[in-house]
Amino acid sequence: MADVALQLSIVVGYLLLALAVGLIAYRLTERSAEDYYLANRTIGTVVLLFTTFATLLSAFTFFGGPNLAFGAGPEWILVMGLMDGVIFGILWYVMGYKQWLIGQKHGYVTLGEMLGDRFGSRTLRGLVAAISLFWLLEYVMLQQVGAGRALESLTEGAIPYWAGATLITVFMIGYVVLAGMRGVAWTDTLQGVFMLALVWLALIWIVVSVGGPGELTAAMGKANPEFLSLGGGLYSPQYMLSMAIAIGFGVAMFPQINQRFFVARSQRVLKRSLALWPLLVILLFVPAFILGAWATGLGVTPNARGNILPPLLNAYTPTWFAALVVAGAMAAMMSSSDSMLLSGSSYLTRDLYRPFVDPDASDRREDIVARLAVVAFALIALLMSLGTNLTLIEIGATAFKGYAQLTLPVLVALYWHGTTRAGMLAGIGVSQAFYLLATFTSWVPGTYWGWQAGLVGMGIGLVLTVGVSLVTTAGTDADATLYEGLRAD
Repeated sequence: MADVALQLSIVVGYLLLALAVGLIAYRLTERSAEDYYLANRTIGTVVLLFTTFATLLSAFTFFGGPNLAFGAGPEWILVMGLMDGVIFGILWYVMGYKQWLIGQKHGYVTLGEMLGDRFGSRTLRGLVAAISLFWLLEYVMLQQVGAGRALESLTEGAIPYWAGATLITVFMIGYVVLAGMRGVAWTDTLQGVFMLALVWLALIWIVVSVGGPGELTAAMGKANPEFLSLGGGLYSPQYMLSMAIAIGFGVAMFPQINQRFFVARSQRVLKRSLALWPLLVILLFVPAFILGAWATGLGVTPNARGNILPPLLNAYTPTWFAALVVAGAMAAMMSSSDSMLLSGSSYLTRDLYRPFVDPDASDRREDIVARLAVVAFALIALLMSLGTNLTLIEIGATAFKGYAQLTLPVLVALYWHGTTRAGMLAGIGVSQAFYLLATFTSWVPGTYWGWQAGLVGMGIGLVLTVGVSLVTTAGTDADATLYEGLRAD
């Protein structure tokens, strides 16, 4: 009982610290939608880098990653760390810089708002928002599932799953409703540094306890020789490449990531942040995944929820340190969920509430609706999390590939003036429908010669966007005005 009290006090203490940062930010936040969503576009290099980093890396990284490496081998470091770090770093520049330019010129807050003006289409704006919110709800649920399972495992069931999921939801609502982007960015920076330091400390602690990396690797190889050879794991090269490409491209369309393309203080801030991005991703993915892979040789087995990291920590580190690492994992989950809730509320208010419900809403009214939307979105996701038995990898990968269907049509629109409204609607709508059918029904196959439907759907979206645009009429006055902004570089 004393151990449980210590563990819970460490986790709750950290959550209270994050809430205190949010309260400070609340005192500095203006009561306007732009400040609430984008901190008045004043974010600097370090904060932009760490808020993007902490926002992306979540329960999928801390628990799903080690679980995947435990079952399939350390080669997934290449897929998730190196490939996706580099792919998204390139997309950050290719797409993010363009969006930053037009965001500065036109004052856009969301991707749907930008595309709606680009093509003079309220339908397209609503479609992008609806798709984004659908997949966002699933990814918010992932964080709550991860938090509930982490606390349940750490305390060996003394804190039940539902209580852990509810706890993180309450704290997220508290500081997101109060603080907005400014508070989220500050807490993300704190959480990003915290979780990066802890995962490396955990790695070093276990390496020293066991006798060195050589001993750990030898034990892993003895338990599963295939883990010592590239391509010797459970998954085919086509599957791994499909996952790497879809996840790398999907990241760019996550609302909480895409919205950060608008918040940089300057062009220099954006470019410095993207240059450092791949290094930061590798620094987190390598220790998280290698711990999962090494666990195969240590006789540690996953807990009842299928997570390997908590049992590994409980076996080789003191109680207080295991609680600190779980607090770091909670930080990862909160730093994803807070930004998701904030971005979700902006998509809901800017792209659905304003255009379709109250076009004349004042900034103050929009600000109130946004904060209420955060509460509603978090509670819906919590209810979903309490009723799911899916693994973290299954939840996360599904959402990543869903967002990836948006990326190529948006990329075409950013760089090709000949893109039309019909082309965008066809490319986004059909690829999304194809992926949904392949994921949730048996009507459409989920794989094609080993390649995942998510990657095939991306190809369909690209072909339709370009093909339909070539045979339909392009251009509205709004389209031409926005295109000038796109050419400003």
